[in-house]
Amino acid sequence: MTYAKRMEARLQAAFAPRKLEIIDQSEDHRGHGGYREGGETHFKIIIRAAAFNGMSRVAQQRAVMAVLKAELDERVHALTLVVSGD
Repeated sequence: MTYAKRMEARLQAAFAPRKLEIIDQSEDHRGHGGYREGGETHFKIIIRAAAFNGMSRVAQQRAVMAVLKAELDERVHALTLVVSGD
């Protein structure tokens, strides 16, 4: 299973988002720190879910990062997060 699919499954289970986009931007970072051959190191995640209602932007981002801890520890070097409540 790809890292994008793993992250999608975890985010779906944790937040039941209305909107979820996971974009692999690794090729844009070829030659930069954290890039690995084969990609799946740099992602942009756009997520919108009622679970984020009432949370500060920092709290929303921390919640997403906590759910994706395993992927961040293993391979994912960078995330661009666009998080919002429903």
